[in-house]
Amino acid sequence: MVTARKLLEHKGSKVITVEAGASVFDALQLMADNNVGALVVMDGDKLIGIFSERDYARKVILKNRFSRDTSVREIMTGNPILVTPESEIRECMRLMTDHQVRHLPVVENGNLVGIISIGDVVKWIIEDQADSIQFLEKYITGR
Repeated sequence: MVTARKLLEHKGSKVITVEAGASVFDALQLMADNNVGALVVMDGDKLIGIFSERDYARKVILKNRFSRDTSVREIMTGNPILVTPESEIRECMRLMTDHQVRHLPVVENGNLVGIISIGDVVKWIIEDQADSIQFLEKYITGR
C-alpha cells in the first residue's frame, strides 16, 4: 500500500504558496519561477484554496480581466479537497478523477505538509507497475 507520505518522501515536500491578496500576475510569476502548475493559497497560516493555470485561463483570460488588477482570492478554487499523509495513492487518483482536480494538498494535524499532483501519482503508478513487471519476469525466468 503506497501512501501520500511515501510519495512525498520520494518527490519532496516543498510547497509553493501564495497569499490570497497577491495579484494574479504575481502568482503567475511565482508559478513560472518555480515551474509549477498550481499554488496553495494561504490566508496567514490557514490554507484556503488552490490557484492553478486552469483558474487563470477560465476566470481571468476568458472573462477579459487583468492579471495585475485581480487578486488570487477572487479567482482561486476555494475549499480544496485535502488528503492526509496516510491516504493511499489510488484513493488520491480516484479523488482527482472524480472531482476533476489535478492537485491535492496533503495536511497532517491541520498543517500543510506537501502537495501531490496528478503527474506525481501517474509517475508513481507507472514506476510501481514497472517494478512489478520486472519482478515477475525474474520470477518466471528464474533469474
